[in-house]
Amino acid sequence: MSQDIRELLAGVRDGTLSVDDAMLRLKIKPFEDIGYAKVDMHRRLRQGAAEVIYGAGKTTEQIIGIVDAMKKNGQDLVLITRLSEESAREIAKVHPLSYYAEAHCGVVGEIPAPGGMGKIVVATGGTSDIPVAEEAALTAQVLGNEIVRLYDVGVAGLHRTLAHLEEIMGASVIIAIAGMEGALASVIGGLADCPVIAVPTSVGYGASFHGLSALLSMLNSCASGVSVVNIDNGFGAGYLASMINHMRT
Repeated sequence: MSQDIRELLAGVRDGTLSVDDAMLRLKIKPFEDIGYAKVDMHRRLRQGAAEVIYGAGKTTEQIIGIVDAMKKNGQDLVLITRLSEESAREIAKVHPLSYYAEAHCGVVGEIPAPGGMGKIVVATGGTSDIPVAEEAALTAQVLGNEIVRLYDVGVAGLHRTLAHLEEIMGASVIIAIAGMEGALASVIGGLADCPVIAVPTSVGYGASFHGLSALLSMLNSCASGVSVVNIDNGFGAGYLASMINHMRT
């Protein structure tokens, strides 16, 4: 049950919200149809996190329209992934937007203070994996998590990984991001006592098959507690890590 529903029910219990008002808030239309998109207004109630805009393939005007609908319905914080710098400049003329070039993401609104059970470590095998890592890290930050970045700690120089044992051992969730053969996830999975989310990237030479080699390596990891998301899916990893970090014990 999401925090919003808990607060709604607590308001009824405490007498600060009437049953009728609570019913009205729950009955408000679950989505807004703006023609080219049906904007999900109940996503946060159902899942605990509001809808995110996937920017790739959408025109700037479409993204602005979706943000308009979200803000009109009370969503003050909007994450836009796979957003070009050109589109970001146009959106910023209408909605105050912070653009994160390395992550290819834009954020409308203020990123919240971090919460959750602990820290999310985002680790990459190499510098070339950083764009995917930044998408993961920013997603998790927007969802209210503290992030520790460990970049370029791949297994080609294992001492670089081992130099960060304190951060790895102290994490509540780790996102391990790597291309090439994708071995970083198995190494970290064999060291950490927390869930590890592996993200294969499309970084590598010909036989890496644009990330397929890393994906298969991660799926075949012999380390326990390693899950895998799709190739270059930093957003999916950041979202899942946040869900884990906010689970109630």
